[in-house]
Order: sequence, then C-alpha cells, then structure tokens
Amino acid sequence: MRVAARHLFEHALAESSIDRAFEKHVTCERGVLRVCEDLYDLHTYHRIFVVSLGKAAHTMVNGLEMQAGERFEGIVASSVAPASQIRGFRYFLGGHPAPNQESIRAAEAMLKSLDSQDASSLVLFLISGGGSSIAEKPIDDEISLEDLIATYQTLVRSGASIAEINAIRKHLSAIKGGRLARAAHLAQQVSILVSDVPDNTPDALASGPTMPDSTSIEDCDRIAAKHDLQPQFPTSVRELFQRHALEETPKSDDPVFHRSRWWTVLSNATLIEAAKTEAERQGFKVEIDNSCDDWDYVRAADYLLNRARELRKHSERTCLISGGEVTVKVTQGGTGGRNQQFALACARKISGDNITVLSAGTDGIDGNSSAAGAIVDGTTEDRAQVRGLNAEAHLRNFNAYRFFHALGDAIITGPTGNNLRDLRILLTY
Repeated sequence: MRVAARHLFEHALAESSIDRAFEKHVTCERGVLRVCEDLYDLHTYHRIFVVSLGKAAHTMVNGLEMQAGERFEGIVASSVAPASQIRGFRYFLGGHPAPNQESIRAAEAMLKSLDSQDASSLVLFLISGGGSSIAEKPIDDEISLEDLIATYQTLVRSGASIAEINAIRKHLSAIKGGRLARAAHLAQQVSILVSDVPDNTPDALASGPTMPDSTSIEDCDRIAAKHDLQPQFPTSVRELFQRHALEETPKSDDPVFHRSRWWTVLSNATLIEAAKTEAERQGFKVEIDNSCDDWDYVRAADYLLNRARELRKHSERTCLISGGEVTVKVTQGGTGGRNQQFALACARKISGDNITVLSAGTDGIDGNSSAAGAIVDGTTEDRAQVRGLNAEAHLRNFNAYRFFHALGDAIITGPTGNNLRDLRILLTY
C-alpha cells in the first residue's frame, strides 16, 4: 500500500505536467497564438513581452517556447536556477519562502519594462505559485528588505490561511494585487495561470499581480486583528496599520483591466482527477473530499481519518483523496513542513491500523525541508520506537523531517518545476 500511495502521487504529478497543459491550451500556428479560447495575431503587435514568475517560471517559459518558438523577450523570476537560459530573457533568482535582494531587483525590472509598453504591445504573464516572495517590492520605501522578510515570517507562522496571508501581502506590495497589470495598463495583457490556490480565489495566486484584487484594506485590518499580527510586525509595517496608511489595490471596475484576460491551464483539480482515475484503475473505491482545505493540520487529520474509516465499512480497498493545503502555526522552528507535520499527526492516530497516509506538495519542497512530504502507516510508530525516535517530541518541535528522514519515509522528488498545491492520499485495506 505504501508503494501504491507513492505511485498515485507520482502518476498524478506526471499527468499534470506543464508541458502537457501547454500542448492542450497554448498553441501557435502561422503567427496566431491561441491561449485557451483566445486568439492573438502576433503580427499585429509592435512588441511582445513576457513576464514569467513563480516556482514554475522556467517550465512555463520553456513550454511557451516549445509551442510558439523563439520569438519572445522578457523576464523570468524563479526560486531555482534555470537548467539553461533562453535568449532574449533576463533571469532573476528570487527568494522563497521569504524574498531576497534578487526578489527586489526582479520586481523593479518588471515595473520598469512594463511601464514602457504601449497600446501596440502584447504582454504575456506566466504566473505560478511562490511568486509572492520571488518578485517583490514594498509599497513603502521605509520597509527595508529585513523588515519585509520579518513580515513574511510572521505571516507564514501565524496560522493564517494562504488567502489571508496574500490579502496582506497584496496591500504591502508595489506589484501585487493587480499593480503589475497597472504598470502595463496600456498594453493588451493575457495571464496564463498554473494555480496553487483555491479555484474560487484565482487572484490569490502569487498574490494576484495581474488580476483585480477581491480583498480590501478592511480585510487586512480584520486579519491582523484575528491573528494578533500588529505586535509581531516590524515597526515600519506596524506603523502603516496604525496610521491606516495602506493604499487600496485596483478592483474589477478599474480601467487598467479593460484589455486583460486570465486563463488557468493547471490547478489542484487537475491533479486530483489524475489521482482519482489511476486509483480507480488500481481497483480502489475512490472518494474525493477537499473540505479540509486551509484547516489546521490536527483538525484535518482527525477529519480525514474518520472519513477513511467510514469508507472502509463499505468497501475493502478504499482511496480517499484530498487536495488543497492545511495550516500549521509554528511555535518552535524545527525542520519540516505542513505535509510532514500532517503525516506525523496521522501516524500517531493509525498505529496498528490498516491505513496508509501520504501527504506531499507538488512543488517538491515542503516547508524548510528538502522533502516534498511523507508517508505513514500502521507500522510507523513501532518502527520509530525501535530506532529510538519519539514521534510526539518531533511533532511538538515541528521537526517532522528529521523523523521521516531517519525512517526513510520522507518523499524526495527535488524541485518539480510545477506547483499545484498539496495532495493527500489515504488508503484503507
């Protein structure tokens, strides 16, 4: 069952590749570029400029080149170095999960290049997850890079959902929340999205640099109060909240979006459907339950394990698939991530039971570890005790990676060049 769970995850990853998505949704024939249902005659534009941003930035720009040839110029910003570079593009190695100096340079280069585009320009935005930190410029010059990093760390460790985190990021950024689109407002714009956010909040992807913002300053104040963030923010950010000095982001009725289009070519739903199809082919009775998206990891573990046990009452071999992300409020900094923390929480609850649980991120990087996630079953706790590993201590110290690395149960893929949120697979037998 451990082999089966790993196979389902790896199969879903392969079926949800960016190359396959571009072959299906992005094509170019005789100089006419098709993006889903839109057609763009490239001969009618004086200039075509590409901005590729996020963990999948290299894969996406390579996919565009494969479909349309070497006819573009632009900027590529990712958190990993490219295997090779395409002529005509400038490359930036931004930080993740926190921005770095190269993130600032990438954002400044984007703003400068987009500001020079006019009505005869076509701008292609290739956006994927992780873009929030990979390219960033604070809205206020008083916010230093150190303050920006401290703010990101506060948000990520707060227990806030990704939507809540991005609402605040948008209002603190010169490029997020539609402000990148504002910089290129004269040009025809089309955004191609590989989404790692809930399907009903596409503007949360990379904090929505090219989309109308559905969040407001009032939302930011409410979120900051809910998670008691102001005392934890650095002074420069805290004062913006205290003085009510945040600037509102452009909304759906803003004229900057009159020549903008957005298309999602890959999302968590693609991944889930691929896993479901393969699990059914393997003879499992399959159910999908995404209701614990953005739940605390302990609550999510209890809920999904109860669902799996209920399913087992009706079928001998069952597969419960759950997409999205769980949240973890980190109080002590070990090595791990939300997927490994979730898996370790499950391990303690299924000891001796015929349940296998896999939880992994599609980008190949879980938290601050080198693993994508982990796999556990009814034997995990016993095998850990034989090796002298205390599951409760590793869980309490948010040190799940060291636990799973010692057991050989960490899932290592390396950076995948994709980012479609997380996948949890629970098998009963």
